Parts: sequence; C-alpha cells; structure tokens
Amino acid sequence: MNIPFQAPWWAKNRHTQTLWSTFFKPQADLSQAERLKIELDDGDFIDVDCFKNQNQPTLLLLHGLEGSIESPYIGGLINSAKRKNWQVVVMHFRSCSGTPNRLLKSYNSGVSEDLNEVISKLAIQNINIDYLVGFSLGGNVTLKWLGEMAEKAPIKAAVVISVPMLLGVCATEINKGFSKLYEFILLRTLRAKTREKLKRFGDDILPNKKMIRSLNSFWRFDNYVTAPTHGYENAEDYYQKASSKQFIKSIAKPTLIIQAKDDPFINETVLPTQNELSKWVTLEASENGGHVGFVHGKWPWKAEYYLDKRIPEFLEQF
Repeated sequence: MNIPFQAPWWAKNRHTQTLWSTFFKPQADLSQAERLKIELDDGDFIDVDCFKNQNQPTLLLLHGLEGSIESPYIGGLINSAKRKNWQVVVMHFRSCSGTPNRLLKSYNSGVSEDLNEVISKLAIQNINIDYLVGFSLGGNVTLKWLGEMAEKAPIKAAVVISVPMLLGVCATEINKGFSKLYEFILLRTLRAKTREKLKRFGDDILPNKKMIRSLNSFWRFDNYVTAPTHGYENAEDYYQKASSKQFIKSIAKPTLIIQAKDDPFINETVLPTQNELSKWVTLEASENGGHVGFVHGKWPWKAEYYLDKRIPEFLEQF
C-alpha cells in the first residue's frame, strides 16, 4: 500500500520543495544515451534520447516547459528505471534538445499530435512504449493524448506530475508573488528563442523586437507568440483547447496523477473532482510538494526523492 507523500520538517515550504532538486539533486549519467532524430510529417523533427535495452519494459519521459534530458527530475527517473533494467526514452519537444527546430512553430502544452507521431515512429523502429511519464507541461500533453486516444492508446500505464490542467488559471497563478521569479526565468529563454525565430522568419506573424521585450507574462507571451504560431485565435483560445482537465474523463488506461496543493505554479482549484476522473485515473494530491519537488528524508544532507520511487512502483503493476 502506498504511503502518500509527506514533506519533512526542513522542506515544508513550497519554494524549497520546488527548487531543492535544481540545486542539490545528484546528476544522472547521460553518457550512454543514443540520440535519434524523428522526422515529422510536417517537415520538422523531434530529438529523442534512448538508453537502449531491448526486450525490456520501455519508459517514455516527457519534460516540462523549457526542460530537457538534463532536467533533474528526468535524470532521477532515468536512474530509477535503469536500476529496474528498463529501456528508457526521453522525448524532447521541438526546440528543446539544444538544436533549433526547422519551422516557425515549436511546442506548447497541447501538442499531443507530436507525442502520437513520435510513439508511432518509434514503434516502426521496434521501440514500443509500455509506460509514459509526463512532468508539468509534458504531463498536460500526456493527459490530453490519453483522453484523445482513450482505449486506443498503445501503452500499459502512465503517470503525470504537477500538471497545469487549467492553463489560464496557472498562467495567472505564476504571475503572483515569488512565483513571478519562475515566470521570469522561463520567459527569458522563451523570448530568446522567439528573437532567433524572428531573425529566420520575420515579423509577419511574430512580434517585433520591441514587442518581444514587453512579453513579461505568460498571458502576453501566449497571446502574441504561442497562439498565432500554432493556429489559435489568442491565449484564451489556446488555454481552452489545450488544457488537459477536460480530457481526463475519457482516459482508458491506468493513470496516476501526482499533484501538490501548494504548487507555486498551480492554483488548487485546478485539481479535478472525483466526478471528473475516469475509473482508470487515480489522483494523489498531497498538502506539500511544490512543483515537481516531492523531496523528503529525515535530514537535508540525506534528501530522498519520492517521485523516483513512487512512479516506478505504480507503473510496474501493469
């Protein structure tokens, strides 16, 4: 029986939970990763890193906004999966692998079609995904895809963590108080990528340099960059169509949602009620944990990472 996450005495603050892994979690050994370039039907590509181990359960990981295989939460799960002798695959969203993508559009919280195409094209290479894990934005994409595919989803089980299931609510929440620091850091890299796109594609769709400098909230960035480059009318239209909460009821594969009520990115009202969950979905909502944090352990110098244990524990039941 699983014991729900409980924050230790030294890490009850939501920002400590959120930032601890960034600064103190041991890095994973990524030297054995083999990079595959998945050519997409629209002429773009997605880079996928594989730790190959044929004829073993295969785990596909999806990072969060502006994350990559080097994100600490990805590395921790890579280590856990390798200890279980699993094959591990990390999908980079367009532009997140260190190489700019080819097209004007890149990625957003609703790109379930990219996930579907990657899973299909990996299967052609005899890499069949058993388990799917998505963090934050990657979790939103995962839930949306699971709901769209329903019983046709070609996986055994999934786990998502710290998911912004109502994007508009979360875009407002991260613009408050100390959380604005996270918003500033994320938008700084997104604006830099947008300036590079501007050099390549011009300002017919993208805002000009002066406007890019003014994109200091996710509402503004998504209204002037994400929405027009991905075919949405505006930020509100994007948030409505891409938010994953509306897809949860249609999920037909065993899925675990791990959320913290003190997540600095996510208002507690985002959490689905029991009536909004399909019978296949389990929600674990702890009082503490921050955003993709869930750090525990008796002492700071002996910190443990709940997700690295809980995620494989759930998946290996299926």
